[in-house]
Amino acid sequence: MPKPIYVLNGPNLNLLGTRQPHIYGADSLDDIRRRCEARAAALGHTVVFRQSNKEGELVDWLNEAATAASAVVLNPAAYGHTSVALYDAIKAMQTPVVECHLSNPMAREAFRHHSYVSMAAVGTVSGFGARSYELALDAAAGLAAV
Repeated sequence: MPKPIYVLNGPNLNLLGTRQPHIYGADSLDDIRRRCEARAAALGHTVVFRQSNKEGELVDWLNEAATAASAVVLNPAAYGHTSVALYDAIKAMQTPVVECHLSNPMAREAFRHHSYVSMAAVGTVSGFGARSYELALDAAAGLAAV
């Protein structure tokens, strides 16, 4: 079996299901975790699924994923628009990173139109609600290092 695909989630995603469901949908983060585990299994992978509201913890997990993961799906949430630290962590990795968003940041406020993570990630999947994660896993599995 290949190394796991890390699915890392940024700030406030622990509030999914109750936080602005008209933007982020009704699925909880646990619902999304279950969807990711099922999709990864169908693709012959396992996932390591984590969430943090702390930027430094996400950086630590990206550093870990550089050797422990075959690929990464990262929903940086608001940190995508502000975090040079996440950008630097991704640029330091050989492991492919796919950026993922529930909503489409380009269809939202102007400050969301810029993403440091997009500048470093292999690609971005956004705007498909919880399905964005499954699509991002498809991409990550296709890019996965063995």
